[in-house]
Amino acid sequence: MKIVIAGAGEVGSHLARMLNEEYHDLTIIDENEENLAHISESMDVLIVQGSPTSISVLTEAGVENADLFVAVSPAKDQNVNIISALLAKKMGAKKVTARINDDEYLDYHNKFLFKELGIDMLFYPEKNAADEIIDLLQKSEMSDFVGFANGRLQLVVIKLEEGAPLIGKCSADFDYPADDLPFRTVAISRGDETIIPQHETIFKVNDLVYVVSRKEAVDEVMSYSGKEEIEIRRITILGGGKIGEMLATKLESSVDFIKIIEIDKERCEVLSERLNKTLVINGDGRNSDFLYEEDVKSCDAFIAVTSSSETNILSCVAAKRMGVAKTIAEVENIEYIRLAEEIGVDSVINKKLLAASRIFRVTLSNHIRTIKCLSGSDAEAIEYVVHAGSLITTAPIKDLNFPKDAIIGGVIRGQETFIAVGTTHIKPHDRVVVFALPSALSKLEKFFA
Repeated sequence: MKIVIAGAGEVGSHLARMLNEEYHDLTIIDENEENLAHISESMDVLIVQGSPTSISVLTEAGVENADLFVAVSPAKDQNVNIISALLAKKMGAKKVTARINDDEYLDYHNKFLFKELGIDMLFYPEKNAADEIIDLLQKSEMSDFVGFANGRLQLVVIKLEEGAPLIGKCSADFDYPADDLPFRTVAISRGDETIIPQHETIFKVNDLVYVVSRKEAVDEVMSYSGKEEIEIRRITILGGGKIGEMLATKLESSVDFIKIIEIDKERCEVLSERLNKTLVINGDGRNSDFLYEEDVKSCDAFIAVTSSSETNILSCVAAKRMGVAKTIAEVENIEYIRLAEEIGVDSVINKKLLAASRIFRVTLSNHIRTIKCLSGSDAEAIEYVVHAGSLITTAPIKDLNFPKDAIIGGVIRGQETFIAVGTTHIKPHDRVVVFALPSALSKLEKFFA
């Protein structure tokens, strides 16, 4: 697939790394020579320096033959993204998608307008992040969560802290009929390693455990983590940027108390005018004494969404030590994600991964319904739709030589959901949930094509 990415910033460079592993024909456009140099040092891709709104630059990048054009210049360059996407479409790109920073464009009628103009998909990373945080607040005992088929099959992520009942056990310790498993561990993130577990793999302290579960078995899964669901009624948000404002706007009507702490005084004045029921405080959240004075400990959840990953991590750790039950940090530096989880942050979100998941879906064939890049691991959760005649339907899973760096977690068949085992025989029209390391993605294609 020939893909042109306009914008070599954080989102564009991360997406390029993901797609480069899939052996796509990639071209990267950016005006910043330093950004391009950084990409060319780590990836074998074609680079073009110049403005993505320049027709000559787009021509040099070969957009007329592109299967996909992705405009991901930073949020402040929304108009650049929209104009370059429209130009690319008119010049011959088959699909185009653009990053935006205006929630108004995502209204149903406005999205339809952009579709008519030729832009196939708009994405707003900050809105995606806010939506993800709200989902995490609703599943407060989990580190992460992905629902399939309206939640009938779920991938839940739990962190094993000291005293968790699962520590020291292995999959072989659970005595369930092989043809009626309620859940299955599909991966363990341990340090810098993602493990596809075997029956004898032992669970350890600080493991992030990825479990595919039928809806009715989720409570049992959570009982092994030793964590109980928390009712989130009082919330403190550190950071009054776009994500913080969107969170407060959406949560004001559903919680008892919500507070935003923002260091910029002018921004505080703007927030005070726009928000109805949110208390806005001007202060420095990097100061743990200030957090203590603001009675952060009385809140059920502390959410750090400033522009600094370090501030978000450290303030969440401070809030946790003060007794806050649920902490969520936006961590844009991918190298810090595991560190944040290891030192006690309950959940981590990353705009780059969320945006990449949405765009990555466009690059894949029509038998993939859902894909999510998971922040605590270098793996993806993928929901495939099985077509008649595909290799996956020809024999039970154990006889298919299925990639060892991927695992089928569960199957949705009509109104029935079940956990996959070696004797499971996948049928046409099934929806299959697969947990896969990056090295497996190209191998999986032959099974579901």
